Amino acid sequence: MIVLGLTGSIGMGKSTTAQMFVDLGIPVNDADAVVHDLYQGDAVAPMEKAFPGVVSQGRVDRAKLSGLLAADSSRFKELEAIVHPLVRRREKQFLERHRAFETPIVVLDIPLLYETGGEDRVDAVVVVTADPDIQRERVLKRPGMTPEKFDLILSRQMPDAQKRAKADYIIDTGEGLDSARAQVAALVDRLLKTRMS
Repeated sequence: MIVLGLTGSIGMGKSTTAQMFVDLGIPVNDADAVVHDLYQGDAVAPMEKAFPGVVSQGRVDRAKLSGLLAADSSRFKELEAIVHPLVRRREKQFLERHRAFETPIVVLDIPLLYETGGEDRVDAVVVVTADPDIQRERVLKRPGMTPEKFDLILSRQMPDAQKRAKADYIIDTGEGLDSARAQVAALVDRLLKTRMS
């Protein structure tokens, strides 16, 4: 089984690219979706203990948590110490299930893959990229996004140029969806062929 790590900075089109893999029948484990699920399940009690007041109606309130972290970014480490082991456990279950099914290729969609040393857990890394102007325009269109918030997020992410330099494969979403879809299809085709040979 080939395990691909999919990553890319905010606004590069990583989630859209992940869906392109899904459309081709490639299972994707989405770390963000796992966190979302944990925030209404296994992470609730430890988060309330570490960050009193961030839980409302039985789930972690992401807006409250963001406000708290924006006020004191040193607390990201505490957050990661709670969330990362839970995410890793889910990832391990996903991989075990697909190994048992003998799935040829799976994708681990991990936003902070390089920042958390995730490249050691995958066979190859796919970096989703786009021109910085396109990235900025996409991100600032998001509801509630401000230039300051965008800069804070970028400060926690490895620069795009560095990610591209380390990548095994690159998907450029700057040329539009059809181009990105063709790049993903070509990559999947190539990987399936190398697996067969």
